[in-house]
Amino acid sequence: MGKKVLLIGQGGREHALVWKLAQSPEIDEIYAAPGNPGIAELAACVPIEVSDTQKLLDFAIQQNIDLTIVGPEVPLMAGIVDRFQARNLCIFGPSAAAARLEGSKVFAKNLFKKYGIPTASYNVCDNLEDAYACARFFTDQGKAVVIKVDGLAAGKGVVVAQNWVEASQAIDSMIKELSFGKAGEKIVIEECLVGEEVSFFAVSDGKDYVSLLAAQDHKRIFDNDEGPNTGGMGAYSNPPVYTRELHKVVLDKVIEPVIKAMAAEGCPYQGVLYAGLMVTAEGPKVLEFNARFGDPETQVLMPMLKGDLFPLLEAAAQGNLKDYRMDIDTGSCVGVVLASAGYPAAYEKGKVITGLDKLEVDTLVFHAGTARKDNLTLTDGGRVMAVVARGQNIAQAIDKVYREVAKVHFEGMHYRKDIASKAVNRKE
Repeated sequence: MGKKVLLIGQGGREHALVWKLAQSPEIDEIYAAPGNPGIAELAACVPIEVSDTQKLLDFAIQQNIDLTIVGPEVPLMAGIVDRFQARNLCIFGPSAAAARLEGSKVFAKNLFKKYGIPTASYNVCDNLEDAYACARFFTDQGKAVVIKVDGLAAGKGVVVAQNWVEASQAIDSMIKELSFGKAGEKIVIEECLVGEEVSFFAVSDGKDYVSLLAAQDHKRIFDNDEGPNTGGMGAYSNPPVYTRELHKVVLDKVIEPVIKAMAAEGCPYQGVLYAGLMVTAEGPKVLEFNARFGDPETQVLMPMLKGDLFPLLEAAAQGNLKDYRMDIDTGSCVGVVLASAGYPAAYEKGKVITGLDKLEVDTLVFHAGTARKDNLTLTDGGRVMAVVARGQNIAQAIDKVYREVAKVHFEGMHYRKDIASKAVNRKE
């Protein structure tokens, strides 16, 4: 009898996870709550929102789900894993206490400091006077300063201020105007690290871990990293900045110490460890940790995994990762996000998407904001979908993915033309 899996979420990340899980010979049925039209081609979508823990719990019990996998961060912070485990249900993801690694910047920074994990110097502030003074320490030296709200803010709670005017505006917005609500009751003010950003992913069972691989995403809406931040306009795997030497340092100085630190703090970490790193002249430093797979990074990670994803996640949820290995493919994978006109500000929905039937067989499309109506695929979000292609190297993957993107069309379609170009233009 094969296994039953419930995947919680509805974006491109979840579509990529379902695509990989659907290849597992161990799985009979996959459910997604609430899913999307792309996911619906591979799994049974059930109309339960990611925040409705009770309904999700009831569904898992009624359907005898063998493993639940949590995609987005909000249910993790709300304690969905604790609720499922209290009913002896197998679920992949960190407890609410462990998810503070993402959910509280203050918790994370204090943890890094206590256990000697490399990160930017910082101060925690909960009033205007202290915050102004901490920011001025950097801006009076002509340095940029990073200002972060403590809690979740949908990726919008971080400001890199280049001068005092920008810093004071950010502080006022967070503390005085409460623009982020409770998330901004405390803020972190830290030095602005200089270097190249990279993300690294591992899976932990609370004691042991399995390395996956590194990726780089592209947050800004326009080419050359210009314009406002977005949820991510594309990503690629195996960036050249992430060398074998750097990998060893990241494992020794970041991943292993964080797993030991979380266990020592009484909240062992089971789930995805997604480390946002800055590769500085002094070595890698942690910008932040996320408690789930990244989006759009997952869309370029999943095609690189040679092994079966299901037993890896199940073993992590059961605390059985010791001596576990996951084979990673060579080459690279590049994903380009197709966005609606106006995104990340106001955008229209309901535009007809054409050309998907013209893509090559090995090209992947992961839906994020789409809808189906009258046998048509329509836009239904800001980030509509990601087109993903593999290559023996990054240049080959870039060439292929943009040939494929050119076949897809919807009114107002926007995408970056320089995803992964940093890798091929890199100068040592």
